Amino acid sequence: MTSILVVEDEADLRDMLSESLEQAGYDTRTAGTVSEARRKIENSTPDLVLLDWMLPDASGLQWLRQIRRMSKFTNLPVIMLTARGEIDDRVSGLDSGADDYLVKPFSLKELHARIRSQLRKHNDVMQQERVELGGIILEIDTHRVMAGAHEIRLAPTEFRLLKHFMTHSDRVYSRGQLLDAVWGHQIFIEERTVDVHIRRLRKALESVGKADLIQTVRGAGYRMSTRSG
Repeated sequence: MTSILVVEDEADLRDMLSESLEQAGYDTRTAGTVSEARRKIENSTPDLVLLDWMLPDASGLQWLRQIRRMSKFTNLPVIMLTARGEIDDRVSGLDSGADDYLVKPFSLKELHARIRSQLRKHNDVMQQERVELGGIILEIDTHRVMAGAHEIRLAPTEFRLLKHFMTHSDRVYSRGQLLDAVWGHQIFIEERTVDVHIRRLRKALESVGKADLIQTVRGAGYRMSTRSG
């Protein structure tokens, strides 16, 4: 049975979410603080986490950054639940490693759809252990990127961007298409955000002489290819 950990300090909302998820057939556990969530996730890793941003003992966002640095949690799907709906807050959540973002109040119907979507994506990704292109090896399960004996350190967003490029090599993507694929179609941010992360990704690849794999196609967008031009 698919298990979900609900980390939410508001008791009424926590109980409502737990009941709704159990009715949908999920094995549901709950936590009201980061310390409680930490104990539960270390004892038994869930299949997905619903994580509130503001928790009484620590920020859910800070805890998310911490667990993303632990290899066994790098691929754990996490959906942020928060009242903070500003664009910068959404981007901050995604850049910290969240897979999706729901602003309160939200409908249970939408929540269930987002959960199903993340579980499908997770299952698809885990079927691939690693991808290789142009001397770059991307390990899905450990979130490691290697070039020979050198490990390339990437932030969560750059990792997702590189994974998308490597699993769709030679195909040109517009900025809008990359926003949908990497950030999600529900996140409304400026297209220039893509350019910022492309520059960060290229800088990381430059350290191993692979920056030219990420190519700009004038008037169209970006692609990753071992072929020049």
